[in-house]
Amino acid sequence: MGAPQHLPQQVPIEAYGNGGFRFGGMSHRGSLLCLPSGIWGWPVDSIEAVDRAALSPVLGLGGEVTFLLLGTGRSLVRPSRDVADALKEAGLWLEVMDTGAAARTYNVLLAEGRAIAAALIAVE
Repeated sequence: MGAPQHLPQQVPIEAYGNGGFRFGGMSHRGSLLCLPSGIWGWPVDSIEAVDRAALSPVLGLGGEVTFLLLGTGRSLVRPSRDVADALKEAGLWLEVMDTGAAARTYNVLLAEGRAIAAALIAVE
C-alpha cells in the first residue's frame, strides 16, 4: 500500500455532503484532515471513531497551529474526555461544531491567513 493521497496545500472547502467534500477543484469521498501540510483523507466516519490514534497527525502540531476545529457530522457531538485531554496535552485548543459550521469556519480562518487545522467528519 502506498502513501496516503493528499493535496499538499491548504485550500478552502468548496462543498460538503453526499459523504465527502470538494476542494481544490477535486472531490474526496470520506472525512478529511486539513493540516498545514495539506488536506488528507481521514479514515473516520463517526465521532466514536475519533481517538488519540485517529488524531495522531494533529497531536504533533503544537506550535505550528494553536487549535483544531472538529466537525462532528450533521450535529455537534462532544468528543471523549480522552480526546480533549490529548489535544490539551499537545498544546492545542479544541473547537467542536457540526461539520458544515467547521468547514465554513475553516474557510474564514484560512482566508485570514491563520495557522489552522481541521478534522472534518463527512456527512451524507
